[in-house]
Formats: sequence, C-alpha cells, structure tokens
Amino acid sequence: MDQHYDAIVIGAGIIGACIAFELAKSGKSTLVVDKNPAAGYGSTGNSCAIIRTHYSTLEGAALAFENYPYWQDWPGYLNVIDEAGMAEFRGVGCVYTCIEPNNYGQKLIDIADELGIPYEIWTPDVVRQRMPLMNPETFHPAKRADDPRFGEASGEMRRMLYFPKAGYINDPQLASHNVQRAAETSGAEFAFNRRVTDVLKADGRCAGVELDGEQRVEAPVVVNAAGPHSYKVNEMAGVTKDMNIATKALRVEVAHVPSPDGYDFENRGIIGSDNDIVGYYRPETGNHILIGSEEPDCDSLEWVDPDTFDRNLTEQARVQALRAAQRFPTMRIPNRVKGIVDLYDVSDDWIPIYDRSDLAGFYLAIGTSGNQFKNGPVVGKLMAALIDAVQGGRDHDADPLQFELPHVGRTLDLRFCSRRREINRESSFSVVG
Repeated sequence: MDQHYDAIVIGAGIIGACIAFELAKSGKSTLVVDKNPAAGYGSTGNSCAIIRTHYSTLEGAALAFENYPYWQDWPGYLNVIDEAGMAEFRGVGCVYTCIEPNNYGQKLIDIADELGIPYEIWTPDVVRQRMPLMNPETFHPAKRADDPRFGEASGEMRRMLYFPKAGYINDPQLASHNVQRAAETSGAEFAFNRRVTDVLKADGRCAGVELDGEQRVEAPVVVNAAGPHSYKVNEMAGVTKDMNIATKALRVEVAHVPSPDGYDFENRGIIGSDNDIVGYYRPETGNHILIGSEEPDCDSLEWVDPDTFDRNLTEQARVQALRAAQRFPTMRIPNRVKGIVDLYDVSDDWIPIYDRSDLAGFYLAIGTSGNQFKNGPVVGKLMAALIDAVQGGRDHDADPLQFELPHVGRTLDLRFCSRRREINRESSFSVVG
C-alpha cells in the first residue's frame, strides 16, 4: 500500500464508496479505509435501502429526486462488471399516510408539486382497490402494545399519498461492493480490516491518518464517512468545537415477518412510510416484510457507543410488527420475531452534514445513516465538487457552494448541509428525514 494519496476516505459504506468513486474519476489517487472486512459490511449492510423521493424538506426531496435515475440505471451509473453480480433496484412505489398531525400530507404535496415529483392521492376506497391487504383506518397516535387502546381505530384516513418513483435495493452490501469495483476501475484502493486510530495534522492542516496505531498514511484530504463512528473520528480530528450540529449513534431494530397467507407481498407489496403507526415497511426476499420505526414519542431512543452495543433483538421488534399488523390485519407474527439490530448515524436534526471542517483538508459526510443510502451517487458528486472548491481556495463558510442538480433542474445551497447550521425545524426529526 502506498504511503501517500491525494485523498483518504474513512468508511466503505455506500456513502464513502460513492465519494471514493467520484474522487478517483476526477484523477485523484484515493484510498478508502474501513475497519470491516469488505465494503458495505457496517451499518450500510443492514440498511433497508429504501429509495424514495418524498422528504419533509424541499432540499431533502430535491436531493433524493436527483438520485433516482442513478438507481434506475445502476449498471449505467457505475459502468463496471462486478464478478459478484449487480445489486437490483425494485421499483414498487411508496405510500405515505395522511393524518391530521401531518396536515394530511399537504407539505409533501406542496414539495412534490414544486419539484415535479409524481404522486397520486388514494382515498380509502382506492387503497382497498389497489392494496386489498391494507386497512385504511387510522390508529394515531402510536402506542405501546401494552396500552389498553392499542389497535383501536378512530375512523378511516382521509387519504394516502402514493409515490410511484420509489423502491428499494435488494442487497445494500452488494451495492457497496459494486461501487467499490467501479472506484477501483478508476484507480481507487481499498484497505479493509484497518482501523483509523488518529487523524494526522501538520502546519494546522489535515495530513492523513494513522492506521492501527502504527502506520502513517499521508494525504492532504481526508473525508469522514465513518457512519455511526463519525463522532469518534471527529474527536480524533479535533473538529467538534466548530460544529453547531453533532452526530451520535442510535441503536435500532427492524422486524422481519412473513407475508400474510395467500399474498405475495414480495412481488405485489409496496413500501410504506406510515406516519399513522409511525413506522415503515417494505417487501423482502422470501415473501417477507421488513418493519422499522419512525421514532414515535412513546418509544425511547437508545443512544450507544458504536463499539459496544447489544445486537440482540428485544421486545421493540415485536412492538413494531404489532403496529404494522394494524395496517395489515392478516399479518402473521411469530412468537419469536426475527430481525436485525444495527445503528444509525444521527445528526441533531436528522439531516446530514456534507461540509468542510475547521481543520483544513478534513471533510464531513456524516449524519447519514437511516435515510441517506438513496443519496449515495449524488453525495459522491457533491463531496467531490466541494473538495475541489475548498482545496482550490473557496471560503465555503462565507460563500457556500451552490451544487447543481441537473435531473431536477435546481441548485442545492449547501448551507442546508452545513455543520454550522441552526437545527432545521422543518425536519421530521425521524428516519424520514
């Protein structure tokens, strides 16, 4: 392994791999370092990998909409043959439940209208026609299973929104491996099973990283894309005092339950962003349903050390499955619910940080876990453009980069993703973003 590079990316999840791909394509010698044995083996590998276009902010929706064509033509974006095969995008569409607390989805309708994101309005009768498995009643607010009112409906919803431009990636780890191969084709290198133990500095600038407490690897640019470990890397770099928005690791559970008898949810199901039961769901291989949480008030959030958290399922996974069963009354819930446990890298307002830091040459692509998998391709381009601008002398703090979104026909003001921004009150403050 060479001892000097133009850029080092910490983290080989989907975000880090896409950044490396774009840096390498621009001619920079690039090294990606990850403590795991392969690309996408961290929190990316357990992502539900949902690709949707609705967000609670205009900027978030524009960024997601810009990414959609890359997932639709994944092989065309990467232009590589991966011996492991190619991840598949499955465009199944997504419903969003409209209830009084979210003003019946009007905010999402306004954003969709402004950006040209297609959607349909489904009345309860349309829901029964299009998805006969679904119960269009409302159960809000979300409750714990031991609440005596759990499962009580208060009538039918006024409407649901259906977004046809939505789907999921069948194998998020494989998607990361695909990007790794594309980055390698452009000259990037990947070093696995290597832990960053320090961020090097010289003359007040970032100078590279130390690996495993013994090896120095030099580079004038280092990108923190370390996912749930991002705050630990920032502490190594000494950049936290300059940040108005912090990140930390959240332990989350996703339930994995069989489809109702007689229904092929794997091929006929859709994604749900269900603000009524405050959870989400999507089809899964083997005719199963993945069920996650959108962090309702009645659940406690478990902030953890990413190096020492419990990977065993708790009652939380079953609670999420029971909430989903309100929407799918014929759903079978086993006595022992299966699922996965992993981490989100969460910022204070659940909006990512794509920015420089106050250490020259040290860049941030953090606060991404949970809702940014879908944005990997454009984030790679965004970060490469930001690095070029700042390394070329632009004062990004005083004159923030305006990043073009050509598919959407808009410009993204990167103050939206700034480490110094005020908390964005337009956020959902959940995995919805």
